[in-house]
Amino acid sequence: MRALDIEPAEHDLKTSAAFRALAEEVIWLREEEARLRRALETAENLADHDSLCPVFNRRAFERELKREMALAERHGSPLVLLYIDLDRFKTVNDRFGHAAGDAALKQVCEIILSLVRQTDIVGRLGGDEFGIVLTHAGLEGAQAKAGELVRRIDRLSISGADPGAGPVRLGASCGVVAWQGQPSAELFIAQADEAMFRVKSARKPERR
Repeated sequence: MRALDIEPAEHDLKTSAAFRALAEEVIWLREEEARLRRALETAENLADHDSLCPVFNRRAFERELKREMALAERHGSPLVLLYIDLDRFKTVNDRFGHAAGDAALKQVCEIILSLVRQTDIVGRLGGDEFGIVLTHAGLEGAQAKAGELVRRIDRLSISGADPGAGPVRLGASCGVVAWQGQPSAELFIAQADEAMFRVKSARKPERR
């Protein structure tokens, strides 16, 4: 009854019992509201995140990129987008199976998350493609960050359960594009994708 700010001593037994039942109902409703709120938060988190890696999915990544683009336009702050595509990922899947491919993606994701700040945004944009939004970052610093990401991913060696199958050296190509007033997140991502493809084309054939 304290939930209703009612003193039991001020009422007869029948009225007190009714108030007590009402107070229990109020408490139950509050607990149910809290439970539903937690369930909603969990559902929203699942809807925003990739099913395999602990990063945003493409839909949520594009939403967050749009928000950062709006902030960059409003405050004149720098913003850079990185587009990462893995090299020889298909070879990993073909040689060792999709479980090994999934493990490789998780390793790549760990590398990415270890090198970005909490304010940066990471998303898985496709099967073996990742996007990174570097907030309040200049192009030179972003290029250095991309270089470190590529160096670390290039060192990844993926093996399978069969000892007779040799390991596959993974690798990555990374496109880096600064925000310059692009009118849409879709265009911004497409430009970063094109920059990545140019980098991939310039890499040695054995590294692709």
